[in-house]
Amino acid sequence: MSRKALPETRSGERLIRDIRRATRRQYSAEEKIRIVLDGLRNALSVVERFGSLDGVR
Repeated sequence: MSRKALPETRSGERLIRDIRRATRRQYSAEEKIRIVLDGLRNALSVVERFGSLDGVR
Protein backbone atom coordinates (compact mmCIF):
# COMPACT_ATOMS: atom_id res chain seq x y z
CA MET A 1 0.00 0.00 0.00
CA SER A 2 2.79 2.47 0.83
CA ARG A 3 4.56 1.64 -2.45
CA LYS A 4 1.55 2.72 -4.45
CA ALA A 5 1.18 6.06 -2.61
CA LEU A 6 4.66 7.24 -3.61
CA PRO A 7 4.16 7.21 -7.42
CA GLU A 8 0.74 8.84 -7.04
CA THR A 9 2.30 11.65 -5.01
CA ARG A 10 4.97 12.19 -7.64
CA SER A 11 2.45 12.23 -10.46
CA GLY A 12 0.28 14.62 -8.42
CA GLU A 13 3.21 16.95 -7.91
CA ARG A 14 3.98 16.80 -11.62
CA LEU A 15 0.35 17.56 -12.45
CA ILE A 16 0.41 20.63 -10.20
CA ARG A 17 3.71 21.78 -11.78
CA ASP A 18 2.26 21.34 -15.27
CA ILE A 19 -0.88 23.30 -14.38
CA ARG A 20 1.17 26.14 -12.86
CA ARG A 21 3.41 26.23 -15.93
CA ALA A 22 0.42 26.35 -18.28
CA THR A 23 -1.39 29.07 -16.32
CA ARG A 24 1.66 31.23 -15.60
CA ARG A 25 1.14 34.90 -16.38
CA GLN A 26 2.54 36.01 -19.74
CA TYR A 27 3.77 39.61 -19.73
CA SER A 28 3.87 41.74 -22.87
CA ALA A 29 6.97 43.77 -23.73
CA GLU A 30 5.22 46.97 -22.56
CA GLU A 31 4.36 45.42 -19.19
CA LYS A 32 7.95 44.22 -18.72
CA ILE A 33 9.29 47.71 -19.41
CA ARG A 34 6.78 49.24 -16.99
CA ILE A 35 7.79 46.77 -14.27
CA VAL A 36 11.49 47.58 -14.74
CA LEU A 37 10.84 51.33 -14.72
CA ASP A 38 8.77 51.02 -11.53
CA GLY A 39 11.63 49.12 -9.91
CA LEU A 40 14.14 51.76 -10.96
CA ARG A 41 11.88 54.50 -9.66
CA ASN A 42 11.67 52.75 -6.29
CA ALA A 43 15.45 52.28 -6.19
CA LEU A 44 15.97 55.97 -6.89
CA SER A 45 13.67 56.94 -4.05
CA VAL A 46 15.75 54.81 -1.67
CA VAL A 47 18.95 56.52 -2.82
CA GLU A 48 17.31 59.94 -2.41
CA ARG A 49 16.18 59.01 1.09
CA PHE A 50 19.42 57.46 2.36
CA GLY A 51 22.06 59.01 0.09
CA SER A 52 24.73 57.25 -1.88
CA LEU A 53 25.64 53.70 -0.90
CA ASP A 54 29.09 53.71 -2.56
CA GLY A 55 31.11 53.28 0.66
CA VAL A 56 28.83 50.64 2.22
CA ARG A 57 29.81 46.97 1.90
